[in-house]
Amino acid sequence: MTATLQLGSRGTLTLPKKIREKFGLAGDSIVSVEDTEEGILIRPAAVFPMEIYSDERIAEFDEQNNAAIADIFKSQPA
Repeated sequence: MTATLQLGSRGTLTLPKKIREKFGLAGDSIVSVEDTEEGILIRPAAVFPMEIYSDERIAEFDEQNNAAIADIFKSQPA
């Protein structure tokens, strides 16, 4: 499908409904925009939350991991 679109005054584009439906895009979907040799490439994108762990959070993980390992060894026969 080819479509001719007009940029809004703030540089926004509205994708035609058939294209949004074909690629499963809704009003809050994230897309990737890439400058290519052929022109502008727009494609669906996935975004995942990322947590930067503090030293305290890492210590919490270590504590939980060590407790789990200790529980495993306690449950095994000698």
